[in-house]
Amino acid sequence: MSPIKSVLDRRHVLKLGAVAAYGLVATAADWWQHPEPAWAAEPPAVSPDVALQKLMEGNQRFVQQRTRHPNQNRARLQEVAQAQHPFATILSCADSRVPSEILFDQGLGDIFDVRVAGNIVTPEALGSLEYAVALLNSPLLMVLGHERCGAVTAAVQGEALPGSIGTFVKAIKPALARVRGQQGDTVDNAVTANVQYQMERLQKSSLLTERIRSSQLKLVGGRYDLDTGVVTIVA
Repeated sequence: MSPIKSVLDRRHVLKLGAVAAYGLVATAADWWQHPEPAWAAEPPAVSPDVALQKLMEGNQRFVQQRTRHPNQNRARLQEVAQAQHPFATILSCADSRVPSEILFDQGLGDIFDVRVAGNIVTPEALGSLEYAVALLNSPLLMVLGHERCGAVTAAVQGEALPGSIGTFVKAIKPALARVRGQQGDTVDNAVTANVQYQMERLQKSSLLTERIRSSQLKLVGGRYDLDTGVVTIVA
């Protein structure tokens, strides 16, 4: 390689480096002057009835296999990274077949999930629900039971269970008195009765009842059908 060509090549490399460096500085300056927002502004308030309609429409899409998978992209990930405004709060069973975001066709930040076997109101579950309603202003609270619930079945059968498994059975048993003498499947009747019983327990919370009385919160009970995917309002 000739000395002249070597000098020219070095000048070319230095020139490219200078251009790249200028580009990085310009990009950094642009970011500094126009940074991406850490989170989006709080969305417009949704009424309890609209929130329920939105939830049930999502379930219809799930049942009809026309899911949209909303709010599940990177933009939504960044939008809710620093704040959340769930339009619905759901107390549901921990059963792996009952994932709220899937069966209601929702995405990140849409549903505040509280899941525990038998969808029972424990002190910890209640505190979580109160947090979603009182601090996050979630306008809809659903207690969601499901077909052939193992926790409810265990409560109906009344057999001894190992470890701490029996704790949720104890929390369900008061609901069983409501199904004595009813026609139909005892476990399925107990699933609905348990939803109604847990709803009554929630209404002992002053934080929740205050919101219900002021029409800021709607409390509903639902039953999920494992065979069809349909959610039915039962209370």
